[in-house]
Amino acid sequence: MKKLNILFMFAIGLFLVSCEIEPISNPNDPAQGDVTQDASISELNALTSGIEDLLRSEVGFYYDVVSIIGRDYWFFTGSDPRYTGEVLGKGSSQLDNAGFYGNRPYAARYRTVKAVNLLTEALANTTAPLTDAEKSGYLGFAKTMQAYELHLALNLQYQNGIRVDVSDPNALGDFVSYDEALSFIANLLNEANTDLGAAGDAFRFTLTSAFEGFNTPASFATFNRGIAARIALYQGDMSAASGYLASSFMDMSNPLSGGPARFYANAAGDQANPLFRVPGNSDGIIAHPSWVAAVDPADARAAKIASREEISLDDLTGDHDVVVFGSLDDNVPFMTNEELILISAEANVGSDNSAAVAAIDAIRTANGLAAYGGGTSDSELMDEIAAQRQLSLFGLGHRWVDMRRWNRLDEVPLDRVDDDVWVQFPRPVSEN
Repeated sequence: MKKLNILFMFAIGLFLVSCEIEPISNPNDPAQGDVTQDASISELNALTSGIEDLLRSEVGFYYDVVSIIGRDYWFFTGSDPRYTGEVLGKGSSQLDNAGFYGNRPYAARYRTVKAVNLLTEALANTTAPLTDAEKSGYLGFAKTMQAYELHLALNLQYQNGIRVDVSDPNALGDFVSYDEALSFIANLLNEANTDLGAAGDAFRFTLTSAFEGFNTPASFATFNRGIAARIALYQGDMSAASGYLASSFMDMSNPLSGGPARFYANAAGDQANPLFRVPGNSDGIIAHPSWVAAVDPADARAAKIASREEISLDDLTGDHDVVVFGSLDDNVPFMTNEELILISAEANVGSDNSAAVAAIDAIRTANGLAAYGGGTSDSELMDEIAAQRQLSLFGLGHRWVDMRRWNRLDEVPLDRVDDDVWVQFPRPVSEN
């Protein structure tokens, strides 16, 4: 991915904070420079490229901490005991509202939100020769990604709520509740979808190869509808989720892995995949024994882990590395066709259980398993869907959120006598 130009770096004010430095700058108050005043098309495109770049920022922390709390995996590292201490709720430890593990992924999401606000303002003020359709294309992309980032921040904060109005850094909006935030995000996605529908056949800007197949207004809109289905699932609105899926990129006949992603490259001046660790090292991500026990060796998803010499740290012991990503060049998906099919399965439980079974079978058979042969009551199907989501979405930040929304956090395995499964992260100290 091409490096951001000086204009964008000044406009957003990217903060480089090492793991040892706890304070996080206010993510809603970067210097804006003159980018919002009569921006050229090249400057608007720089902002758009910058948004795509910011979507990659600190996501390694996000996926690590939510995957650790959800017991997808542990992060063994001798350099920071907080991953096996505070994040796992060891003994009397608590999550720290100044801790990098919660603050850095939260602050990074709001840097993207701010970048979208800058682009929106720049579009309103530009005299560049853009058609209304081209302006709608910028807005449809930007609002979709702003909604996506807000929902990740909300996943961390849950009932603490989040700010959704941060357009004026000198008068930030109040925190809104979890339900209010979901409604805001859903409405923003619908606004973006309307913009995309008015955006013509092509964007005026260029996205990276990680958006291949989703780089026109119409194809990008199928991603927008996929995220809308995820939000509807969080809201418990299964009818809406099914409706959004009908306009998404879900396709039971297509590869499960299809979907837009964050671009990574292990090249000078770019960002390498932050979730890849070399298997066999003493510092690494170790598959939780409960996941190792849950996956059938004949299941294609068993390839997400690799046997290794047994390793122990802080009274935790594992013998499988996580290899969801195979190299520093691997892209990280925003969502996949596999997730959409699983949303379809869940959305149909209670209204069309035969359709739910069909979606379950699409997942099972694509991964080399026999078709589902269990009971078809609502509760039995939900147990099967929970099991399939655990296997299919391993390491992608869903297990903790799923168990929480199903009120099943008490079923998440504890590793030591006094460990905890946290419900949410504390509100960052910078927000107090």
